[in-house]
Amino acid sequence: MASAAPGRAGTDRTVRVRPPAALTAVGLFGGVALLVPFAALVAGVDLARLPELLTSESALEALGLSLRTAFLSTVICLVLGTPLALVLTRVEFPGRNLARSLVLLPLVVPPVVGGIALTEAFGRRGLIGEHLHVLGIEIAFTSAAVVLAQVFVSLPFLVVALEGALLTRGEAHERTALSLGASPLRTFFTVTLPLLVPGLVSGLVLSFARALGEFGATITFAGSLQGTTRTLPLQIYLERETDPEAAVALSLVLVVAALVVITVAYGRRGARA
Repeated sequence: MASAAPGRAGTDRTVRVRPPAALTAVGLFGGVALLVPFAALVAGVDLARLPELLTSESALEALGLSLRTAFLSTVICLVLGTPLALVLTRVEFPGRNLARSLVLLPLVVPPVVGGIALTEAFGRRGLIGEHLHVLGIEIAFTSAAVVLAQVFVSLPFLVVALEGALLTRGEAHERTALSLGASPLRTFFTVTLPLLVPGLVSGLVLSFARALGEFGATITFAGSLQGTTRTLPLQIYLERETDPEAAVALSLVLVVAALVVITVAYGRRGARA
């Protein structure tokens, strides 16, 4: 009898505890409430005109610009966000909590506020922009402004994902490598970085998705110039006024892209749960 108890305890750990029926019903209602608008979006697409709407010159131009800038923004997030997450997680310095809050600030402020802040910093009369203007460098209302706006809003997603991975993994493997004589840089590339791959992939995918769907900061800081700064979200906004069916079709493209991104980022995590 004494030996049976541990066996039952071990088995019990694999059994999921179901929530009360009332909470399950409320949860299902919440899920339906989220899904209904997307279902309505799919139902509102004119399938007969869908190929025409998605292959128009303006739509393809906006989609191409969105993909190019989102990809470049994600690369910049990788280069900047990985060291930043390491500093915030592994380096002790006064005001670290405040620094972390400032890094995550773009997650909570309205994107249009971010666009105004970018204009005040990099606009022609901005804090940094006026000095760049003297050198003949213009950022606002260019494709570079689109990339800068996307990096501003998507970088925190990568930092959050990497911070979580770093805190979960701990420092034992790095300490072992350092004790064996590996340099800090070699330790990072041969030990730390491989351990961070799952969190890094999730962070990059989410950063790309956020950059692809960015609207408020982009239109405020970069404007809406066809072929230069008019990304797909901006194109959808304009089509909504002139051709609602085109706006619905292009919105569906972004929804499908977001669904793919979420599946890639969290599919494995859900399978392991």
